Amino acid sequence: MKVAVVIPALNEERSLPHVLAALPQVDQVVVVDNGSSDRTAELARDAGATVRFQPRRGYGSAVALGIAHLRGRPPDVVVILDADFSDDPAEMPRLLEPIERDEADLVIGSRTLGRLEPGALLPQQRFGNWLATALIARRYGHRFTDLGPFRAIRYPALLALELTDPDFGWNVEMQLRALQQGLRIQEVPVSYRKRIGVSKISGTVMGTARAGVKILQTVYRLG
Repeated sequence: MKVAVVIPALNEERSLPHVLAALPQVDQVVVVDNGSSDRTAELARDAGATVRFQPRRGYGSAVALGIAHLRGRPPDVVVILDADFSDDPAEMPRLLEPIERDEADLVIGSRTLGRLEPGALLPQQRFGNWLATALIARRYGHRFTDLGPFRAIRYPALLALELTDPDFGWNVEMQLRALQQGLRIQEVPVSYRKRIGVSKISGTVMGTARAGVKILQTVYRLG
């Protein structure tokens, strides 16, 4: 099974080398620099990753460019994770196993089911996660436990979802589109630790509020 990894990154020179060093052996690693002013891109290249640049700020925009890059060498599965080292790349086999066994098309790493380092998920993140998953359960009848960023999906299925959100709603849009298209979805427990550096979203009150509003808007828009 050919596996490609897409990592969106913005000013992650402190954490990204740890992420890349901890990755299991995969076929492709694409780091999408989302406008960094530090050595993120340089360090990614030094570690052997392919680097693409996305000047349009936004998580969804960065991931979308990485996915588009893979069309040149289509993988079987795409794994997406953050560049801040809060996810443990060594746990990637947990996400891949249900796909390898042909039991799932999309596997989401659930932080709430796994081992959380104290302080890794802030109170506002926990509440927002609970509210969004509760609304999804009410509108779709499917209970997710998390909207976590660490996930694996079959590449053809990912392309068929035709995701468009450029910002904070990209993950929840993926999960909702997957439900609408009848994909086989599983969640597996993953570890989650305090990130290296300051979050561009949850690290500020405004960033947290904007992300929360966008996620809820996406749930209602697609419902």
